[in-house]
Amino acid sequence: MKTALVTLSAEGAQVIRQLASGFPQANLFVHQSIHMDIDALRFKSIVELTAAIFNQYQALIYVAPAGVVVRAIAPHVKSKYTDPAVVVVDAMGRFAVSLLSGHEGGANEIALQAANAIGAEPVITTTTEALKSLIVGVGCRRGAKAEEIIEAIKKALSEIKADPEEVRLLASADIKAQEEGLIEAAVRLGIPLRLITSEEIREAKKVFAGSELAQKKVGLPAVAEPAALLAGKHTRLILERIIWKSITVAIARENFT
Repeated sequence: MKTALVTLSAEGAQVIRQLASGFPQANLFVHQSIHMDIDALRFKSIVELTAAIFNQYQALIYVAPAGVVVRAIAPHVKSKYTDPAVVVVDAMGRFAVSLLSGHEGGANEIALQAANAIGAEPVITTTTEALKSLIVGVGCRRGAKAEEIIEAIKKALSEIKADPEEVRLLASADIKAQEEGLIEAAVRLGIPLRLITSEEIREAKKVFAGSELAQKKVGLPAVAEPAALLAGKHTRLILERIIWKSITVAIARENFT
């Protein structure tokens, strides 16, 4: 997906440097007032830049105030079927907000991809996503096949009499970012994959069962349970980890009340 990363501030420039690791083919745009050695195109007005690039890219990720972005894109918004995906990230890299073309344009997925790249919280407000309350945490050995992971996930869901359509996210640790089987499983199931930083897992205060194997293999106290708990808000485990053909799966539910 042809992507533009845009920022107005020096802090934002640091963030788009991080984002570029998750979007290696993206073009970077940095305001001309920022005196920083960064391989990016310079611009003087975000309004003028947006007018020039709005229909040239499939995804626009702004590291800028949401109000500024809204005013910049407003004259160009026409249809959710043709507008690019627009995502806004704050200058501290804490949140990645799906702002425009969430479903049809893919902004929901882009927000999650951005969040995974910088360890941010993805913010997705479309109703169909918000109504899903299950998060499936997955731990797997290196090289695990997608078929095995999907089988393990479906086995775990059957334990609570649920199906994949009720799942908002799959979740795992950031050390699994390049795990092809896990990525393929998420794509085949049609469920976004959220990656939780190893630091968050180590510092987690929520109670979860430790795993000697996870500690030995990847240096983490566990993967499936903390990933499921940390990927959402107000979560509680409704299925403690199960092991199915070397795949570890746990399920958490978000409480919205």
